[in-house]
Amino acid sequence: MVGQSTASSQSSIYDDDASGGEGVVRIASVAALGGFLFGYDSAVINGAVSAVADRFHANAGSLGFAVASALLGAATGALVSGRIADNIGRLAVMRIAAVLFLVSALGSGLAPSLWVLVVFRIIGGLGVGMASVIAPAYIAEISPASIRGRLASLQQLAIVTGIFISLLVDFIFAQIAGGSNKDLWLGMEAWRWMFLAMAVPAVIYGALSLTIPESPRFLISKNKVTAATAILTKLLGETNIDIKIARIQESMKRDTKPSWQDLKGPSGKIASIVWVGLLLSMFQQFVGINVIFYYSNVLWEAVGFTESSAFVITVIGAVINILTTLIAIASIDRFGRKPLLIIGSIGMTATLATMAVVFGTAKVVDGKPILEGAQGPIALVAANLFVVAFGMSWGPVTWVLLGEIFPNRMRAAALSVAAGGQWVANWIITVTFPGLKDVSLALAYGLYAAFALISLLFVMKFIEETKGKQLEDMKG
Repeated sequence: MVGQSTASSQSSIYDDDASGGEGVVRIASVAALGGFLFGYDSAVINGAVSAVADRFHANAGSLGFAVASALLGAATGALVSGRIADNIGRLAVMRIAAVLFLVSALGSGLAPSLWVLVVFRIIGGLGVGMASVIAPAYIAEISPASIRGRLASLQQLAIVTGIFISLLVDFIFAQIAGGSNKDLWLGMEAWRWMFLAMAVPAVIYGALSLTIPESPRFLISKNKVTAATAILTKLLGETNIDIKIARIQESMKRDTKPSWQDLKGPSGKIASIVWVGLLLSMFQQFVGINVIFYYSNVLWEAVGFTESSAFVITVIGAVINILTTLIAIASIDRFGRKPLLIIGSIGMTATLATMAVVFGTAKVVDGKPILEGAQGPIALVAANLFVVAFGMSWGPVTWVLLGEIFPNRMRAAALSVAAGGQWVANWIITVTFPGLKDVSLALAYGLYAAFALISLLFVMKFIEETKGKQLEDMKG
């Protein structure tokens, strides 16, 4: 995984050579497709929320649980995927996730009741959790250090692209049908087709996972050194492969099979880096970013916008998220991980606080805030600037760091814990928002602003820069 400086070695990294060598960018892009499904599955509920509530006569509590149900599956999928990946391989986890996405798409789209929908959303969540762990781990393990940040950021680019496509599909289907709760094709409402459409990328992801190689580090952990050597040679060229293999073997020494015991440090306690990774992962969600992507239609409709206008606002936000993620990809290996997180935390704190003030000072009619005069534009600008601040920092950088900061011997297990914690945090934020919204939007956004401020202090105190470091040098 050592970055090469010569033109010929750079070519072997980026392109398939004449002998059929694998290009690491293509391989990383295929792995990141799990992030696309992760984003699609997470956000598809946005356009369907109102229709699902009407179709199944759901109250705020059951609706919040239905929206958040996928996150319960995601937390479980994240926790188990590390052990599965360490025992049967990274590629096996990708393929299992693809099947789960496909089953969820079909089951959710055809669900006869709210609770059947919940069950299939949880199944999809299992796939989301697995994809959220395996993509950053796999990409980090096959990437040269010099471009690892950019390649790992492909995961977040895929996530936000999945969110955008999901919201765009929601919008198009709702427009064609005349509303998300109106019949579209085959006597089924538009919201059902929103879920069914996920079957297409699920099949593509599963098929493409058959075209990429296993992680060399996994193969070495299973004493398949010859196979690992062949893959590393294709990825990096012929230079210093034996030295690379020896360093990986040294970093992965253990007396037992992969287990949760790997999370312990020399003192016998859970290693401090595991706690850092867990808190980093949870802060990414506690700032409330997924409220924007899960509930934005409901939010903007609640303050006076039409369903059509709310869809447009949501899609614009998703486009902004993609553009800012591209900025992060272009800058992360130049400026580093920690500076981007600090800038992002400052921006999120300011924009969330602005939204809290706007909603806190808005006129309330029948228990709902009404944005008058400049309040509407200010809220829209603040919401989109919040997406900018998140998209160029905490969105991609968190996944990059989670793929980098853990030692080889514990990477899959520690990533499972961190991703599991992230999905629990996501579930807490998602399931509580409907109730918080009914009490006070100012309170909701005030809480998210407080978490953004705490995230700034956390980064400054506990996060170390990993730019340019070799994975073999990461200590627990």
